[in-house]
Amino acid sequence: MKTRIIFGSILIMFLFTLPAIAGGKDQIQKYFSDAAKKVNAAENASEKRDILDKSFKNMFNALEKVQNSGFVSQDESKGIDLFKATMKERQDELIGANGYERVADSQLNDFANYVVQDMEQASITISLLALVLIIILLVYLL
Repeated sequence: MKTRIIFGSILIMFLFTLPAIAGGKDQIQKYFSDAAKKVNAAENASEKRDILDKSFKNMFNALEKVQNSGFVSQDESKGIDLFKATMKERQDELIGANGYERVADSQLNDFANYVVQDMEQASITISLLALVLIIILLVYLL
């Protein structure tokens, strides 16, 4: 009987954790989606670039703090590194660094939407705790 209770408890915890992790990933995607909406609403290219650049920097800073907090495993740290590398590439595209051609002013809205799609497809392998910390830090940094 004890075995059933323990197994049942573990199963229930696992089932509740999956939606929570998905919700955390949704929050990160929502962060980029909100940034894209701000870019699309901005009137000039300079403002659009600032919004995108600040969004990348805030997310990068949040990821750095979580990664250095000691709350993530080595595997999660590798996942964060991959996610940061993807963001760095998009930031390099935005400013035209490291071999990328700078995104034209007329293409900034499309680029912001592309970033949202790219981040939605990114494989984020981070624990629920790390996702919660990232979201808290993003709210704090805004």
